[in-house]
Amino acid sequence: MKRKAVVLYSGGLDSTTCLAIARAEGFETYAMSFAYGQRHGAELDVARKYAREAGAVDHMLVEIDLRRMGGSALTSDIAVPKEGVGNDIPVTYVPARNTIFLSFALGWAEVLGCFDIFIGVNALDYSGYPDCRPEYIAAFEKMANLATKAGVEGSGRFTIHAPLISLSKGEIIKRGLSLGVDYGHTHSCYDPAPEGFACGECDSCRLRLKGFAEAGLEDPVRYAAHKNRP
Repeated sequence: MKRKAVVLYSGGLDSTTCLAIARAEGFETYAMSFAYGQRHGAELDVARKYAREAGAVDHMLVEIDLRRMGGSALTSDIAVPKEGVGNDIPVTYVPARNTIFLSFALGWAEVLGCFDIFIGVNALDYSGYPDCRPEYIAAFEKMANLATKAGVEGSGRFTIHAPLISLSKGEIIKRGLSLGVDYGHTHSCYDPAPEGFACGECDSCRLRLKGFAEAGLEDPVRYAAHKNRP
């Protein structure tokens, strides 16, 4: 029997690549997505539509409302920055988001009787979020094995897989294409136009466009007219 793995899957470029990697490594994948009060539903629409097509045996959509806490341009009425990636942690950082997501994934993994969780964080081409760093992943993995019945009883050891963490965006795209990922079935933009086109100017769009340029390819998703469009 294949080993099971829970994969955090947003419908974005990185998480879709991560799902493909988990499958390529022989895991039976269980995708988990979150409706957390984000400012638009475009990414979730993609996740709902393509999770099974991307190879998930099951797809769980968890609904929580981080808008009540606010503090992020992705969950409150704060403008999404369009001036590019800076040195400070940007306002698109959602407080404790990956910790919340991984905690839900850990709970599902324990119920499923599996010990592998995949997350598509990246510490090379990213916006500087503190919960995307290798030391954070290592710390959460340690906590997972201290805080669970399975970990304490020794029935297995949890591993948090972050296969993209040291790759450039271009390398991520090439890896995904080698595994058959259709990047036309992904969404990355923080602030899409009303008709659904990616803005091309937020941090996420800029990093995505940079990756496709590095890979010598054209991004298959649709963009609104903007100065950064190839």
